[in-house]
Amino acid sequence: MTTSDDQQSLQDEILDLERRLHDAKSRLKKEPSATATASTTSTDNAALHALLLLADSALPLGSFAFSSGLESYLAHHKPSPPSASQLPSFHIFLRLSLSTLASTALPYVLAGYRNPDDIETLDNDFDASTPCTVARRASIAQGRALLTVWERSYKTQYGATTSSTSRGSAETGGNIAVEALSSFSAALRKSDLINAHLAPLWGLVTCVLDVPLRDSAYLFLFSHARTVVSAAVRASVMGPYQAQAVLASTELQDRLRGLVEEGWERNVEDAGQSVPVMDLWIGRHEKLYSRIFNS
Repeated sequence: MTTSDDQQSLQDEILDLERRLHDAKSRLKKEPSATATASTTSTDNAALHALLLLADSALPLGSFAFSSGLESYLAHHKPSPPSASQLPSFHIFLRLSLSTLASTALPYVLAGYRNPDDIETLDNDFDASTPCTVARRASIAQGRALLTVWERSYKTQYGATTSSTSRGSAETGGNIAVEALSSFSAALRKSDLINAHLAPLWGLVTCVLDVPLRDSAYLFLFSHARTVVSAAVRASVMGPYQAQAVLASTELQDRLRGLVEEGWERNVEDAGQSVPVMDLWIGRHEKLYSRIFNS
């Protein structure tokens, strides 16, 4: 074999080794390390755990005491004939109620998550933009209940172990969200000017619990739907199996996802009542001759 043949053979071997090295590096980039995979899985599990806590129907927010205007709506929309089912009316109400929540409260959920330091301003603005006294009272009752859950149940765990960069607040850091929530809670005990509405507090608490923002928004709307459906069961509009069918339906899932997408870029300045008559239905709840819900 000549010298030129030897050199060509070495060059071919070098090229083959370089090709194999390149392939190995490509595979390494595509396959995350076991440590990175374990860390990601742990983070996802922590977020899922917090999401399950908030989704639990046993979460003591007192939402079971409110019908979100359903009881008043049904009282003002009697079926004809009287023996007819009120189920069609319920479906209309649920659709309108979700639209109202998405246009009035969802922007404050997103803002509370994205801007923890603005929690007092957001709370005050939400209060000023809620003209219906009955709806305002229900929002404050549930918001303060959520704050109590944080103080008594979650603060010990999540107040000390919040990640340094929360998903919803990567620029400010998770610790700032914790500090904002603690400061707001302390200010509420000292001042009568703070209301503690549910929507902005839901955003802030889910930020502290490191729940992804889209999941937080979706759960906020789903929890409302579940409350209305639960009220319908207790009002004898439907049975528990029908209620589960409504909650499990593709129609509801698509509706919730669509409302989240519609409101994703909406600012609190653009929040407003999309179904004005809803305030009338909720407001007239206290005028009912007899009632089983607070609102």
